[in-house]
Amino acid sequence: MITFLTYLINGLNIGSVYAVIALGYTMVYGVAKMLNFAHGDVIMVGAFLAYCVCAYLGLHPIIAVLGAVIGCTILGILIERLAYKPLRQATSLAVLITAIGMSYFLQNMAQLIWGSDTKSFPSIIQGDAIVLFKTVQDGVTKTLTLSPINILTMASCFIIMIALTLFINKTKMGKAMRCVSEDKGAAELMGINVNLTISVTFAIGSALAAVAGILLCASNYAPLSPTTGSLPGIKAFTAAVFGGIGSIPGAMLGGILLGLIENLGKAYVSSELADAFVFGILIVVLLVKPTGLLGKKIHEKV
Repeated sequence: MITFLTYLINGLNIGSVYAVIALGYTMVYGVAKMLNFAHGDVIMVGAFLAYCVCAYLGLHPIIAVLGAVIGCTILGILIERLAYKPLRQATSLAVLITAIGMSYFLQNMAQLIWGSDTKSFPSIIQGDAIVLFKTVQDGVTKTLTLSPINILTMASCFIIMIALTLFINKTKMGKAMRCVSEDKGAAELMGINVNLTISVTFAIGSALAAVAGILLCASNYAPLSPTTGSLPGIKAFTAAVFGGIGSIPGAMLGGILLGLIENLGKAYVSSELADAFVFGILIVVLLVKPTGLLGKKIHEKV
């Protein structure tokens, strides 16, 4: 029982990281209708920025997190302005190729700056693990613990989702984002600054990527290297599609379910086939419900 609960907690933990990454994907797609495949590499940049502040400058981890968030926010705005804004009226294929090119550009720049070797990410939170349950079986004591980084990761996921939901539904900029998502032309006629709204969306998505990168490396789910965000980024995109891309609760649900499926699949099916198991379930879900678990069908009159 304790073994199963340990796998469950680990699945919730990595699922929370996937959810934070998926929230960034779903924010950009929901407003700009654009798949930003460079998002996974912004995750890597955020982790490296936090690493530099802690390892080279010796500053407090909170300052490292703030520095990474600010740095990735600026990076997200620059990526949107330089790479995506000129393609606002271009085809989806052109935007997709540009996103892939931006991804490779960020990876190679990181390799030039920090090298290709993996780095040891510093601890961002100190404290003893909380013992949730303890039992003795066949003379062996087994304990179920929850580490501080586990608590921080899961709490961050829920806080971010609630904050984003309130921001989208209650603020003026959030309403502007919903209008731009529905119809950019009509939103512009109503006096909404579409370019500013999309830039803010990229800024928020990139800030979330920085947080996700720090949590990913601090939890030791990925080594810090120029390819840190590649596989987690793909899995988080899968989670966003799984939950219903464009839906904030859907991104969170998809991320957590993906983490649970992946971790339990590694434990009880096969560690080598865990990824195939995850993508297989995604295919089944999309065959049954193409819009994802919480996605909605949109009917357009032609």
